[in-house]
Amino acid sequence: MKIVDVVVRDIRFPTSLEKDGSDALNQGDYSAAYVVLQTDSDLEGHGLTFTNGRGNEVVVAAVRALEHHVVGREFDDIVADMRAFYRVLTVDNQLRWLGPEKGILHMATGALLNAVWDLWARREGKPIWKHLVDLSPETLVSTIDFSYITDVLTPERAIELLDAAREGREAREVEMRADGYPAYTTSTGWLGYPEDKVRRLCREAVADGWTAFKMKVGRDSEDNASRAAIMREEIGSERKLMMDANQCWDVNEAISHMKALSRFDPWWIEEPTSPDDILGHARIATEIAPIAVATGEVCQNRVMFKQLLQADAIRYVQVDACRMGGLNEVLAVVLMARIFDKPVCPHAGGVGLCEYVQHLSIFDYICVSGTLEDRMCEYVDHLHEHFVEPCVIKDARYAVPLTPGYSIELKSTSLAEFEFPQGRIWRDLSA
Repeated sequence: MKIVDVVVRDIRFPTSLEKDGSDALNQGDYSAAYVVLQTDSDLEGHGLTFTNGRGNEVVVAAVRALEHHVVGREFDDIVADMRAFYRVLTVDNQLRWLGPEKGILHMATGALLNAVWDLWARREGKPIWKHLVDLSPETLVSTIDFSYITDVLTPERAIELLDAAREGREAREVEMRADGYPAYTTSTGWLGYPEDKVRRLCREAVADGWTAFKMKVGRDSEDNASRAAIMREEIGSERKLMMDANQCWDVNEAISHMKALSRFDPWWIEEPTSPDDILGHARIATEIAPIAVATGEVCQNRVMFKQLLQADAIRYVQVDACRMGGLNEVLAVVLMARIFDKPVCPHAGGVGLCEYVQHLSIFDYICVSGTLEDRMCEYVDHLHEHFVEPCVIKDARYAVPLTPGYSIELKSTSLAEFEFPQGRIWRDLSA
């Protein structure tokens, strides 16, 4: 099977109209640079990377700058050495100057690599989580680029971790198939929602069995306290409440705000400051304890995660499925989190992130961590209707996906309606 073309499309959903996804710094249109790997067979591979509207066309252009590494390749040659293929994309001796392994180019790399994984799982007839579970530790580890992280994680150590988790693996897979993976909801607490909507959504979520909620916080301390009081009143004291600042504070501001909000018993504060400030996160974590610090959705690569873990700067590792170099790099971070005994609670929401990360959490539980203690996977109730195989929530848990692939294929009707700028929705809004 040969890859004969890479089709990449600029897909945008006008979520800003209802302030879905609004936080302290962002109020955009959930978007995706959407990639399809076409082959000389009847199989295709689908991948995407999430953006927030304007600039999505730049990621599309970055995919096109990389596609020459993919088109014309025999698929068996790619999957026979996924580590080498990862490095072909990330160590391009001309494009590397635009990175390396960070930013727009790395996000484009993630979309392409995830499309390769999707195609691989489809060929095997398995969902991604099951494909990963069934790979031998040696094969799984052979997909990871260990450059710059061998002071923490080596191939030999990675195989040891996977071998150590073999006991009970079959029982954990049975458990996941029966019960699903625990989730928390962010859909009730967007910053742009009015008070009556927050109350209504919280009540509906409590009635649906949700036990953990996340709210957005910002620069206005009085507004933060007012909204936290509303959510605590609606969800009660027995349910978890997490907070997310989306990078809007300096270090001292983060400490001050969280000490003021501590009376609402937050479980964690997410992205309290610049995502690149490792020492700042470490200081915040020390000074606001026992409130935990979580981050990772815009962490650029495995090296930054390594340093966050080494500095004990975060308690919860919020790996994103497509911000970094696709599943290859995500696997490295999941294994490093195991070494430091930090729970992986993936970042979701956006376009397709929930569809992606359900696979990551299920794999992590079955093959790496072996525990659900302090572990939940984020869920946001937006845009799932546009996917061929959308994620399914039952009793506040992700139901295990069973269809082959990465669950990321968008419906052809949605692609036609929401492609920017020529899709019907965007033509109507422009008119």
